[in-house]
Amino acid sequence: MARLAELSAVVIIAVAVTEALWRSVRIFGGRDHAPDEVKESLRLQLGRWLAISLEFLLAADILLTAIAPTWDDIGKLGAIAFLRTALNFFLQKEIEAHERQHGRAAHPDHT
Repeated sequence: MARLAELSAVVIIAVAVTEALWRSVRIFGGRDHAPDEVKESLRLQLGRWLAISLEFLLAADILLTAIAPTWDDIGKLGAIAFLRTALNFFLQKEIEAHERQHGRAAHPDHT
């Protein structure tokens, strides 16, 4: 089950990178630069995908540690969980600030 969660994270990251690359080519395709809001939107959308993948990776770590935990494993899991939670927290704060600044809801129904 842990491997499935890890594989899911890899697939999500691959989709995110592919989408970001495709959007970048469409946006920047013949232009030297795009408006800052467009760049920020692209970056934040990639960040949303990466945040989802971090959740899957954390789930995989929890599943792996639940099988045969040692104190070392539990300590590593705690550090990993803290770092991933902090990344998600700050990413969400940045997304919410950007959406407030541009007059959008913090949690849109669809993207």
